[in-house]
Amino acid sequence: MKAVALTRYLPITDPESFLDVDLPKPQPQGRDILVAVEAIAVNPVDTKVRSPKDKVEASPRVIGYDASGIVEAVGPEVTLFQPGDEVYYAGDITRPGTNQQFHLVDERIVGRKPKTLSFAEAAALPLTTITAYEAMFDRLGIDRDGADEGQSILMIGGAGGVGSIAIQLAKRAGLTVIATASRPETIAWVKELGADHSISHREDLVAQTRALGFAHVDHVAIFNDMRHWAAAVELIRPQGGIVSIDDTDLPMPMAGMKTKAASLHWEFMFARAMHQTPDMVEQHRLLSFVADEVDAGRIRTTVSEVLAPINAANLRKAHAMIEAGTAKGKIVVEGF
Repeated sequence: MKAVALTRYLPITDPESFLDVDLPKPQPQGRDILVAVEAIAVNPVDTKVRSPKDKVEASPRVIGYDASGIVEAVGPEVTLFQPGDEVYYAGDITRPGTNQQFHLVDERIVGRKPKTLSFAEAAALPLTTITAYEAMFDRLGIDRDGADEGQSILMIGGAGGVGSIAIQLAKRAGLTVIATASRPETIAWVKELGADHSISHREDLVAQTRALGFAHVDHVAIFNDMRHWAAAVELIRPQGGIVSIDDTDLPMPMAGMKTKAASLHWEFMFARAMHQTPDMVEQHRLLSFVADEVDAGRIRTTVSEVLAPINAANLRKAHAMIEAGTAKGKIVVEGF
């Protein structure tokens, strides 16, 4: 089968940073399903895994953590899907990735593809959807269905892949959304997705938020990096919560969090699959919930650019776009 792989961890400008290879077609066992991959999406985690380091793989390594496709075959313990089903999912960082023609994935972290979306449109959603959903509803404890209507959330990095879906989920839950964006096109993007206010993460977040009339916010979601930690601590209300998706070595003073009795949560969407948690199937459920919301017209895809076909050249191009830090929404590559 066709695949895009790496053997060395090189700058994305190096033509050997990704290679077109041919690999054996895998066979499903246990609760695995085998998916014929139709489209994939590229995320910052892809670039972090591929980033230059002194390591050489003995055999080609396939990465990639977003896909949509058609179930080709199922393992003997599978109960949620059957061959022919259209699915979308974000995979498991501890296993071979989605940048291949046929891919094995545990059924418990796979959702039914939205019927109203193309494979490319659907591939843009899984990883960011899981991250945004878990960050707000599992980690911060916001009620998904509106019991916390009227509460405020500051999303730092609102125009990126996670922010783009989080804005929509937060608005569905009835929250007032303040999303950061720094360029005219990204400001327009977050407003189009439903953000009530847009401020720039390149300027003073505290001053801008308070100029909007918010002395504090009920929730803060850090969807880019922890450079904004001090502002987040200053802005969170007493007994409020901050969630971050960024692992950091930057200083994180906690005195302000303690005196506010505020909480800090980490979101890592691969945790359930990596640790085989008893509630792994929650990712199947949340992806299927979002598929229903998409089909009902309440949530839209966040794809911003589609490349074709799936090959080393287009994966290099997509990674370069992510590393430039100027992408809005999601970059998808479709078709082998």
